[in-house]
Amino acid sequence: MRWRTALLAGLLALLLPMAAGADEQAGSVKAGEWDQYKARFLDSGGRIIDDANGNVSHSEGQGYGLLLAVLADNPADFALIWSFTRRELLLRDDGLAAWKWSATETPHIIDINNATDGDILIAYALVLAGERWKRQDYLQAASRIAKAILDNTLLDHGGRTLLLPGVTGFGTTDRPDGPVVNPSYWIFEAFPALDRVAPSPRWKALSDDGLAFINALQSGPRKLPADWVSLRAMPKPAQGFPAEFGYNALRIPLYLARADMGGRDLMARLRAGMAGDNDALVLSDASTGAVQTSLTDPGYRFVNHILACVLDRVPIPDSVKVFSPTQYYPSTLHLLGLSYVREKRPECL
Repeated sequence: MRWRTALLAGLLALLLPMAAGADEQAGSVKAGEWDQYKARFLDSGGRIIDDANGNVSHSEGQGYGLLLAVLADNPADFALIWSFTRRELLLRDDGLAAWKWSATETPHIIDINNATDGDILIAYALVLAGERWKRQDYLQAASRIAKAILDNTLLDHGGRTLLLPGVTGFGTTDRPDGPVVNPSYWIFEAFPALDRVAPSPRWKALSDDGLAFINALQSGPRKLPADWVSLRAMPKPAQGFPAEFGYNALRIPLYLARADMGGRDLMARLRAGMAGDNDALVLSDASTGAVQTSLTDPGYRFVNHILACVLDRVPIPDSVKVFSPTQYYPSTLHLLGLSYVREKRPECL
């Protein structure tokens, strides 16, 4: 009997660390990383704070927060963020979220228009959460938002299915250079998930046409897409917006990589156009290619490193492997990038 007891004790000693390790790695965003992120950007009421934009909250940030909470496998924090989102933003009659909220304004909603990328992120995170944690209520909420996206924000134009950035203000009758689109609003990884809760052939059309559209956007000598694009005639930077490859467009390659899309030629072109000195990511004038800003935050630089990994299996540098929050937007991109590399490109770590 003693040898059986000793054998059992030995097996337990081996298995317990393995079980603990498996639990720690349950999410592709590590628990410690998420703890740092939420300590900086998530308040006790469930709103994600954009600290570089007057501490407002918006549907994009709530969607990112929900997605990161799923990737961190943290249902309690997900429920907190969803509670704020549902209570404070999902106030529109069409089932989409109001996009901008401020704690210092009364009423708190300071722009009732939607932001379609925020709606997509919220619905996508709800699908993943519902499937992971067996929550039918999350799946039902995702279905309602996904159907609202289909009904209100998709546009058939020039033989393509396009995505309006908001329900109002961007269509063919809303402005002289309309329709206007934002190519960074195509969150390609989300469309198959949304199709699971709101089945429609339009999701695939949106994905296929969005990829073709981004491939065709080659402004200036850097051949990069502008943040905001008019499609009244030939695609060109939209009136009233900076004509630049800017903070919006820089996430396009991250979205393509996370969806395993893009193709080598497109990804190589994006990499060449974005790359600056010493791993910096550069924002540039869409017409002249002149550098406007050189971004050195690890979260921005990580986008360049993902492209190097995808194209040439270049290892991720140690300097950006460790997450430490800086500001809301680059910190969000950093965690999404780390999550992607752990899940899909471990050879680059």
